[in-house]
Amino acid sequence: MTIVPRTLVLLPLALALGGAPPRQADPLDALITAELAKRHVPGLSIAIIDGGKIVRTAGYGVIEKDKPAPVTTATLFQAGSISKSVAAVAALHLVEAGTLSLDEDVNAKLTGWKVPENRFTTAKKVTLRSLLSHSAGLTVHGFPGYDTDSAMPTLVQVLDGARPANTAAIRVDTEPGAIWRYSGGGYTVMQQMIIDVTGQPFPRFMERTVLAPFGMTASSYQQPPPADRARATATGHYDDRTAVRGRWHVYPEMAAAGLWTTPSDLARFAIAVQQSFAGTSNPVLSQAMTRQMLTDQKAGDGLGVFLAGSGATLQFSHNGRDEGFDALMIAWAEGGRGVVIMINANDNSRMMGRIVAEVAREYHWPPPADAAPPPVKAVPVAAALLRSYAGRYERANNQMVTFVAGNGRLFTRADGFADEEFVPEADDRFASTERDFRLTFKRDSTGQVTDVIWKMGERGGTAPRVGPLIGSMARQSDPDPALTSRIEATLRGLARGGAAMTDSAHLTAGAIADFGTGGYVPLAGLRTLGYVAGQDVAARRLERHGGAVTRIVYYKLQTATLNRYVLVYLVANGDVTDIDLVED
Repeated sequence: MTIVPRTLVLLPLALALGGAPPRQADPLDALITAELAKRHVPGLSIAIIDGGKIVRTAGYGVIEKDKPAPVTTATLFQAGSISKSVAAVAALHLVEAGTLSLDEDVNAKLTGWKVPENRFTTAKKVTLRSLLSHSAGLTVHGFPGYDTDSAMPTLVQVLDGARPANTAAIRVDTEPGAIWRYSGGGYTVMQQMIIDVTGQPFPRFMERTVLAPFGMTASSYQQPPPADRARATATGHYDDRTAVRGRWHVYPEMAAAGLWTTPSDLARFAIAVQQSFAGTSNPVLSQAMTRQMLTDQKAGDGLGVFLAGSGATLQFSHNGRDEGFDALMIAWAEGGRGVVIMINANDNSRMMGRIVAEVAREYHWPPPADAAPPPVKAVPVAAALLRSYAGRYERANNQMVTFVAGNGRLFTRADGFADEEFVPEADDRFASTERDFRLTFKRDSTGQVTDVIWKMGERGGTAPRVGPLIGSMARQSDPDPALTSRIEATLRGLARGGAAMTDSAHLTAGAIADFGTGGYVPLAGLRTLGYVAGQDVAARRLERHGGAVTRIVYYKLQTATLNRYVLVYLVANGDVTDIDLVED
């Protein structure tokens, strides 16, 4: 179960323009419509900022797969982790009011719950600054939310990982300030701080303090949304494009993941930050505090936003993912430019990046850093050679990329659908058709492909080969039925969650800590698990959830609704440290 990185590498559907007067379709419309169809994403909504104003809003596709209701500019989407950016402004407002401090021990203000002290907090304490910049040493990356008919935990139960919470306890497990590590848990601590010092329910405080002053009248942190807002919501869809049960999940972790909103409202938020940064309007934060918000605290992270560039090129952004929803907000501190995109699906492709690039072209913005170089002349490569490169590669810890071959090219595959195209420059070298991204494949002394060396602009690295596509493997007889039996029991425990998962004798502690204790929905109703093949990968430097992977076992998996393959990653003692569901 791959954890989504902080930056998105980061749909025939009806076009609906949200009540706007009809206009002639342009290249941006054409690209979005083609991308939605290519990626099988039901719907998308977009807002574009130029010259400090919202200059374009549009909705595309439908609010739910195979149903006719169109997405409009008023359709509500879950913002996922962009909720953090908006919530951070509220916390900074309290700092300016003297209610909170950026640099004091948060336990000085927490009353309904305290950060448990341990050996990591002896020398340094957790501060609001470290919470907002993901450097507090706190655990819990993100939250899966809860089915609409599930028992809901209190915020304190979430903080302590107590049932019915479906994630682990939020605790300090490394010295505050030592490292940058994304933590939705940190923002949940911040939510408790705001409740404690204001005495107000979090949604009410957010509405009065940030949403209303910024003109975000469609937005709310209420979880679940009240009936009138629920009628305006899109339905979420997983990466296999099945609809989320109950249409969406409920998030008591409101500051981290609980904002319901529209791209237009998030564009208003971005404009408000731009104006406050310039000192032209300051309804919530002063210019000085906004400039501190957009100052690098650690590893390119400001206070609630990710940062890139400097001076006139300074950019603030955040991406978001809830169950069934993805979002991206990107804006420039100066120059009044920005774009917000929200979709009702979990999509792991470069779709949003392509849309942002097309917006930049249409509005004559500076090109992105990974803009495509001049076209490359393709050279012919034998089909068998191309097929030898197809497979999976580990670009970074828990970030896997899949290549497939076809039509004299290589393509990345995400969620079972084609994504980025690479043309051959030589037998072993390939270039992307859409950005400055090149690949060189390496072989060992036996001729087996072992790695791909990648270079994107000035950055680069080596991605070890995880393995071939499963369809290219010869099906083998199961050499260890007892291991398969243990793995099947572990998968069933993952599906059920709770004690069935945490009490598993064959799931690593790192996997339990990172997965949380909610049931993994795609594994529900597991019927059969058929052995396909196994590979020893101890020499490939693979790590998942803190465990060094020594073996990968491939199975054909069937549930009541799925017929897919599963990659099971094992550590040296045979325990499961990760799984990936794949089409091939």
